Amino acid sequence: MELKHGSSQDENWRILIVEDDERLANLTKDYLESNGLKVSIEGDGSRAIERIKTEQPDLVVLDLMLPGEDGLAVCRIVRPHYSGPILMLTARTEDLDQVLGLEMGADDYVAKPVRPRVLLARIRALLRRVKEQAESKDSQDEASAKRLTFGNLVVDSSMREAWLDGNSIDLTSAEFDLLWLLSSSAGHVLTREEIFHQLRGIEYDGQDRSIDVRVSRIRPKVGDDPINPKRIKTVRSKGYLFVKEI
Repeated sequence: MELKHGSSQDENWRILIVEDDERLANLTKDYLESNGLKVSIEGDGSRAIERIKTEQPDLVVLDLMLPGEDGLAVCRIVRPHYSGPILMLTARTEDLDQVLGLEMGADDYVAKPVRPRVLLARIRALLRRVKEQAESKDSQDEASAKRLTFGNLVVDSSMREAWLDGNSIDLTSAEFDLLWLLSSSAGHVLTREEIFHQLRGIEYDGQDRSIDVRVSRIRPKVGDDPINPKRIKTVRSKGYLFVKEI
């Protein structure tokens, strides 16, 4: 397999691979490093929690099955202390674990076995999103809309926070990105293809459920009825509509 070295900006990204298969972890490390990333490895879930908290890597590749704490527990425990992207690795048939991983705060998931080139593409897509968010925050025009208000719901892009009835809403980074995208397009239907392209930089494969899971998580947080939603509506066969007034 031909290895292509990344750009100079890739060399600044620090990746922590949490994987107890030492051979697989080292092969993945070698491939990612040959493509310009700085990579370290941790094989134990309990130790990974402390390392993520203290080292604050730019991205975590997190396996589901680990000694100590498993991947879901690691994700849940570190999320309040770590704002970077978490890419979870799951078995191809473990759809429930993929959903649980997203609910615990993972930003994306890849089914194992994963081709190194695919993993690299997903990592770069997540890191590119982080970089673009930072650049957007630094360069955003002061006159542009940074805070949107919908009755008792307020969403602020500069602070990356949202409030319901004056109370701060607990949102993961990925959940906020989706909420901002939907709310800043209030009154317009966004297709899943558009959402995937905007948030993840990849094409929608027609089967990925991560956007649907996040919408179901966001709805109750913003005061919407999960059974009969009025604020974030599902438009059958199309996508989602954020309603301006309810």
